Amino acid sequence: MLNGWKRTEVKRGVAWWVQPVSSSQSVKEYVCPGCGRTVDAGVAHIVAWRADGPLGDAADLASRRHWHTHCWRIG
Repeated sequence: MLNGWKRTEVKRGVAWWVQPVSSSQSVKEYVCPGCGRTVDAGVAHIVAWRADGPLGDAADLASRRHWHTHCWRIG
């Protein structure tokens, strides 16, 4: 499902894994936690999840969220 280069970013003192999803790989709709609107299928976007969560890597990955790229940048 995920493509692009995974990287880490720090936002508000929290480390996040961030990975882009291309428009061709975006096949489902998601709700963006930044704006509450739908990330439509076919729209390139960002998937982000905690890199340093207290419950461990598996829990962090399970709680990943799909963001509009713009929403992630300004969030």
